[in-house]
Amino acid sequence: MKYNELIEVAEYLKKYRSISNINRVEDNTLKIVFDRDETLFFNMKRGDSYIFKKEYFRCSKPYNAPFDVMLHKFFNRSRIDSFEVLKNNRILCLHVSSNLSYKTERTTLQFEFTGRNTNVIILSKQKIIIEALRHIDSSVSYRPIKVGETLIELPLREFSEKPSSIDDEMEKYLKNEYIKRSKIRLIQTKNQKLAILQKKIDKLQKILSSLDIESKLLAKSDELNFWGTLVLSNMDKVKAYQKNIKLNDFEGNEVKIILPKEAKSASEAGNILFVSSKKLKKKAISLYKERENLNEKIDFLEKMKKAIKKCDDEIDINILLPRQKKVKKSKKKQNNYESFFIEGFKVMLGKNEKGNIELLKESKKRDIWLHIKDMPSSHVIIRTDKNSVPQSVIDFAAKICVEFSVTKQGKYLVDYTQRMNVKARDGANVNYIDYKTLYLEE
Repeated sequence: MKYNELIEVAEYLKKYRSISNINRVEDNTLKIVFDRDETLFFNMKRGDSYIFKKEYFRCSKPYNAPFDVMLHKFFNRSRIDSFEVLKNNRILCLHVSSNLSYKTERTTLQFEFTGRNTNVIILSKQKIIIEALRHIDSSVSYRPIKVGETLIELPLREFSEKPSSIDDEMEKYLKNEYIKRSKIRLIQTKNQKLAILQKKIDKLQKILSSLDIESKLLAKSDELNFWGTLVLSNMDKVKAYQKNIKLNDFEGNEVKIILPKEAKSASEAGNILFVSSKKLKKKAISLYKERENLNEKIDFLEKMKKAIKKCDDEIDINILLPRQKKVKKSKKKQNNYESFFIEGFKVMLGKNEKGNIELLKESKKRDIWLHIKDMPSSHVIIRTDKNSVPQSVIDFAAKICVEFSVTKQGKYLVDYTQRMNVKARDGANVNYIDYKTLYLEE
């Protein structure tokens, strides 16, 4: 953010008298509600930090780090004393007073729009660091950001910038700050996530194409079983350590049989052939299940690609496919349902019938259950933890229920109710009462 623009924004902010609510809505984005009904967002991403306005910003998850705890403690329901842009520095200081333990505490929230060192720092009246969005060690920088230490001021800078052209267009400027970046980020994020999904699909397709063909395995299994039967029926004709033998089948046809190298006798050869036949049959059955499982995964990823292509907001894309945390393969659990986090609520989507059954079993009576009306679909559960669920979360859950269940465009109805109103029958089939219905167009 430019220095001249920051000065003008600070002048605009001076009209506010209090902070009603403050919290993080993304890893690098703070939401501040001023005077109960005016909301601004502070994006503190390194290299591209800015202040913006947006009518609705979907929050994916709650933040409870020490920084967030201190943010809530010192700035929620606080009185604004002043806004200040430090001289010759892209730093905005928000000075507030809050009532804590029967005394007034004066604290500063310092937004540093300083390129790669962008940060948000909570300071006491004595400039002692209470908490920070990013902690910086003294081994990395001459200016460490550590709790309990005095903040070192940045040296003054000379900015050679063109005069700001915001004038009286501040509302428009703040809205455009998000719009002009969101279009670029939307394309970048969409391409990035689609590439990740395609890579996963290609990997699964490669595994799928490398699988043996079940029909060939079953045919070989039948052949070995038949050979074993013939060998045990003609034990007197089989000599020890023979490599192969020609025997007549039960219809008089000559059959060439390859005998197991390790067999020391006819009976051992027959038993080895039977065991090999059973192993191939078992492998063919497991291959069928593996093929079915791989196809289900590929189908789900294709639906995820379709859903991401339709997204018109970067936030929705990151909810559908968040950044993956590194998990040890040995501990990674293969779930039959997918979980999404939106506005602090966990939304679970069944990937297949087994996943739908698991959701019905694991959900609690006050959770919200969703399903497309009068047709097969994924089951969706919103974990409520006995909290009231915003309509925006229910709408999102209904949207993914449709997007991951249907292949054709059309108009769909999604029923939803509390889990206690849903009675499971056989498999994933249910009866339900006391429900509401949402209308969606795919």
